[in-house]
Amino acid sequence: MKGIILAGGSGTRLYPITRAVSKQILPLYDKPMVYYPLSVLMLCGIREVLIISTPRDIELFKELFADGSFLGMTIEYAVQDKPRGLADAFIVGEKFISGEDVALILGDNVFYGQSFTSTLKKASGKIAADRGAVIFGYYVKDPTAYGVVEFSKDGKVLGIEEKPACPKSNYAVPGLYFYDSSVVQRAKDIKPSARGEIEITDLNNGYLKDGNLSVELLGRGMAWLDTGTYDGLLEASNFIATIQKRQGMYVSCIEEIAFANGWISKDDMLRMAASYKTSYGDYLRYIAEVRG
Repeated sequence: MKGIILAGGSGTRLYPITRAVSKQILPLYDKPMVYYPLSVLMLCGIREVLIISTPRDIELFKELFADGSFLGMTIEYAVQDKPRGLADAFIVGEKFISGEDVALILGDNVFYGQSFTSTLKKASGKIAADRGAVIFGYYVKDPTAYGVVEFSKDGKVLGIEEKPACPKSNYAVPGLYFYDSSVVQRAKDIKPSARGEIEITDLNNGYLKDGNLSVELLGRGMAWLDTGTYDGLLEASNFIATIQKRQGMYVSCIEEIAFANGWISKDDMLRMAASYKTSYGDYLRYIAEVRG
């Protein structure tokens, strides 16, 4: 399975912060925001990742990650020159996907919780075994700003509605999706919506119509953090800081995950640790020495 991070958009809800820099480069406490979605793909065991961004911002991601080899990964880049919907990522990334299964995560989505790694591997394993699509449902107080899953009384998924005025449930669909290799052609077959975009909800409903969509509910022990507002950015940063200071273990440390996956060596970790004159470098050194 391959992975795509969609890190486009103009970030207008965060102006003036994002007038000159990608939202996904902004810091969440001690890391760029894009580290958090990248870590999710890495926890799935995905080593080949495509980052899609705007013509203005793509060079920032190249400077940050280069070819990904420092993580034992392969990272490629593509440009989405204007917003054409989330499902357009599969058309932009067709050559990268190259007929394989793929996970898509939005560059501003942050997840944290116990057993999340096993949840991710279960989802990717289901795609490998049964094909189709796996998405997630997360209970929110006000789901009107999201895609919303409708259920029958016996828990069967009936449909997904995009930003409904009167939601039929409180389960929003987070920006994390797993698809089989048919996703590229399915995306190409979607008729653009009234706003001229290829909607991810239409893609998911297509899988549902064919009987090939699974919705996994994320429980109360999971955090899905909003980073789309000033307050959301601050609250997400404070959340990460609180967890790290309390536990002494870092959230979404991509070097640590690569090391735990066996993609890089202890010597690699120590070299990277030496390049950081901060507590982040101290943490990498600690992980290398304790776990190495």
